[in-house]
Amino acid sequence: MTAADLPVVFRPRRTRVVLVTAGLAIFATLTAIGMTLSLSAGERISFVVVGLFFLGGLLVLGRPKVVADDDGVTVTNLTHSRRLAWAEILGVNLRPGDPWVSLDLADGTSLPAMGIQPGIAREQAEQDARALAGMAAERGTGASGA
Repeated sequence: MTAADLPVVFRPRRTRVVLVTAGLAIFATLTAIGMTLSLSAGERISFVVVGLFFLGGLLVLGRPKVVADDDGVTVTNLTHSRRLAWAEILGVNLRPGDPWVSLDLADGTSLPAMGIQPGIAREQAEQDARALAGMAAERGTGASGA
């Protein structure tokens, strides 16, 4: 990828589509059930609220992404985001059986990058991992293990 191609957003699109679709279906189903049964107003609201909780939970599971730009990478996982400079990324790993990419960092730690996960799109995840590894090698001190 060239600098003109940046920023690039990596995210598990198929997984996200499945999660959002399931969340909306669960919400719609629980709302419909709550409204069609002979229930009190509070019980009906409970059905809607439970549907919203399911939808919200599935939307959080679909949140992960990895954004690469000229200055570095922003890794957004379920509950937090972390900004990394290119020089901080020593390696990008996606081994057989890994649930998502792991970034080897200059401080000796690793960071899961849940935005690139094989799940239901293994080939796309491998391609994304190779692209991110290439960017890290080109722009920083990175080496590839993808």
